[in-house]
Amino acid sequence: MSATGTLPVARRPGGASTRRLLANGTFNVFVVYVLLFVILMIKQPDTLSAFGVTDLFNNALPLALAAAGGGLVVLTRGFDLSVAGVIALTNVLIATALPDGPWGAVLAVAIAGGAGLVVGAVNGYLVAYVRLQSIASTLATMIVCSGVALLVLDAPGGQVPDAVVYGFSGVLPGNVPVSAVVALVVVLLWLALRRTDWGVAIYAIGADETAAALAGIPVRRAKFFTYCLAGILYGFAGLMLSAVTATGNPNGGTTYLLLMFAAIAIGGTAFSGGRGGVIGSMIGAATLTLLQKVLFSAGVSSFYTGIFQGLVMILAVVIGAITARLAEGRAR
Repeated sequence: MSATGTLPVARRPGGASTRRLLANGTFNVFVVYVLLFVILMIKQPDTLSAFGVTDLFNNALPLALAAAGGGLVVLTRGFDLSVAGVIALTNVLIATALPDGPWGAVLAVAIAGGAGLVVGAVNGYLVAYVRLQSIASTLATMIVCSGVALLVLDAPGGQVPDAVVYGFSGVLPGNVPVSAVVALVVVLLWLALRRTDWGVAIYAIGADETAAALAGIPVRRAKFFTYCLAGILYGFAGLMLSAVTATGNPNGGTTYLLLMFAAIAIGGTAFSGGRGGVIGSMIGAATLTLLQKVLFSAGVSSFYTGIFQGLVMILAVVIGAITARLAEGRAR
């Protein structure tokens, strides 16, 4: 066969691999994170110190957990606005209702998981069984949670027990950040869950809910479970926020609402559902947090941080649209 006949065959595997990488949102955001990390290391040589690494994980984890939960809902083609209320409610409860000592840390975990599960279950029931729109349902629960948070603590204050602060934002033997272990556990759980029937269902629902139902997938139950798990992740985001800030703030969850969706978009999860994943959303959250640090180390005013984050989100959405087309071309 002539050289002209063999060249397309020889190039095909490499071209397909390149398109596959470009269509992988998690890979793209990871590359951006690495580039920002290198810049930060140049600006701050102590970035790789035990304190520097712990600080990075501690600051990124609350948003990463929120993005993990929100990303799950987005995969089913839904939108969960209750994240702000759950984080605020969990935060003020931990800052006002816990004793000091080891039992305080145990109760903090129970409060975070319990509050998140209750709100998630309400969201899941309203969306999956009552068939209300996800935006309307979760907006209502966000308002309720925010109101309860203000009743518990009407202004920033309170005190988070030392057992919670050092237990969740400290380090383990070998200078391993506790927050890094928490992030790893969430990633491993996701990798395990996505291989279960629920994992298959969540992607199928996001791709085509009607087709999923016709294929025998329990759509309502899968949606309900998704919102419950998302609520639990929001609760633990509130727990980590409490540990990092060591205080309560009834409005502390507000900033996480928009940043969560920005992290999800940057991480390559499509708002149309059925494409993306939790890992990409978590790396997207870490990227936004790292961007703040890079801008601060470069002497850029904090007033410009939101502008840069918005530009990054727009860029991520554009790249997502392009990679979606690449993925469709690969499928053909």
